Amino acid sequence: MPIAETLLPEFDQEIKSTRKLLECVPDGKFGYKPHEKSMSLGQLAAHVAQIPEYTVSTIKLERLDFNGQEKPFAPTTRKELLEAFDKSAAEGRALLANASDEDLAKIWTLTYMGKEVFSMPRSAVLRNMCFNHLYHHRGQLGVYLRMNNVAIPGMYGPSADEMHLWQAQGA
Repeated sequence: MPIAETLLPEFDQEIKSTRKLLECVPDGKFGYKPHEKSMSLGQLAAHVAQIPEYTVSTIKLERLDFNGQEKPFAPTTRKELLEAFDKSAAEGRALLANASDEDLAKIWTLTYMGKEVFSMPRSAVLRNMCFNHLYHHRGQLGVYLRMNNVAIPGMYGPSADEMHLWQAQGA
């Protein structure tokens, strides 16, 4: 089985789960910060919405060079978050679906201000920088939402906010 075919089911499931969480981001709370060193809710949600773009960069490019001057995506509404997320997720999925094993075996490099952060096969970059990175920040976003009394959808089964629905079905 081609590598891309082994990654696509996970990509599809996690994109679906991530979108459910982004749909919960409340307009008007983008400035919330749980700690002075933390990103704001808007910054974190924007980062989560933008991570599928890394799939695009990983497959389209052989390297990504950050110079420290990049302007972060700064949406001001949930609608903007979802539009950006949907666009990059669709493009990332299409590229992943068409990536050959040879494409995914090529070494990909990330640098920051001229210094190498890592070099590894694209398939490993997809797993680490794209997928795992998304899960990490999605978990943080869930905590931010919980701290703002926003009901959290389940990712791998019912959340505490949904449990009553599941229990009622079993009664």
